[in-house]
Amino acid sequence: MIIKGKVIKVGDHIDTDVIIPARYLNISEPMELAKYCMIDYDKDFLKKVVKGDIMVAGVNFGCGSSREHAPLAIKAAGISCIIAKSFARIFFRNAINIGLPILECPELAESVTANEKLEIDLSRGIIKNSAGKEFVAVPFPPFMQAIINDGGLINYTRRLSDL
Repeated sequence: MIIKGKVIKVGDHIDTDVIIPARYLNISEPMELAKYCMIDYDKDFLKKVVKGDIMVAGVNFGCGSSREHAPLAIKAAGISCIIAKSFARIFFRNAINIGLPILECPELAESVTANEKLEIDLSRGIIKNSAGKEFVAVPFPPFMQAIINDGGLINYTRRLSDL
């Protein structure tokens, strides 16, 4: 799978309460959740996002509570992939469960700038910036790539049960 998009850059230790504030947790519809994604971090976040954009973050992205609302809101907002220096483990798993591609690549996260264009080969873990420089992230094993390609764990399980 190849993903192309422009960078939306965020900082370190972005917790799930920043990604989707607790006051919106009574919402379960993804497109409705997306309206409030990152609203307390940047009230104009959604105005900056074009479907397919790539979020690049610092360390410990998605720390805090274990809610699936956070990656769901990001995905519904149009972000196609998140690259970070590191992820909180529960966010990492929740992102995979809902089919949101994520990669850890500290070198890229350190050097990329907002609005820069990236091209990501998820199956190989290769990321190219607009200058043609390549960065390497550890790709997911095939079964996790299948979960992401199917749009999440529920769709993956349904597909397997249909075989």
